[in-house]
Amino acid sequence: MAAAAQTVPDVGVAVTDPAEMIRIVDALATAKSRQDIEAAMRIYHPEGVLVAPPLGPPREGAAAIRAGLVRFFSLFPDYAVTLEGHAVSGETLVAWGTIHLTLSGRPGGQTPNGRRAVVPVFILFRFRDGCVVWESFNFDLASLCRQSGVSADAFFSTQA
Repeated sequence: MAAAAQTVPDVGVAVTDPAEMIRIVDALATAKSRQDIEAAMRIYHPEGVLVAPPLGPPREGAAAIRAGLVRFFSLFPDYAVTLEGHAVSGETLVAWGTIHLTLSGRPGGQTPNGRRAVVPVFILFRFRDGCVVWESFNFDLASLCRQSGVSADAFFSTQA
């Protein structure tokens, strides 16, 4: 986790007001739950970093974040997140809750069972200029794979 924190761009003015942080995060959660990439991109800082450890390397910059969201929603076309709580420490907000998603495609050549999975999630955020400049999206990929009827090992082989 410490290495990922070092990739936070140092640009603009940090957002440190907890109410504003929560407002930004809730807007991003709503946009992503609608699979609205354009709305999500308006919330990410142009120099933002999106880290999703279960899904491969970090995405840095608007073009890479956009590409990552396109790929994510192609794998999980019905993705939705329910945030159940928030906590703030300095410039970092953590949100936790549950993601609901159905794995599509054929990860590692496997056919998912088509069932919607429910997996706990926690997400760390940092902000600049009223936008998300860094996000670390964390969930249990093994649980998602188990609920979806695919092997996590085979799923990882498709994450290059």
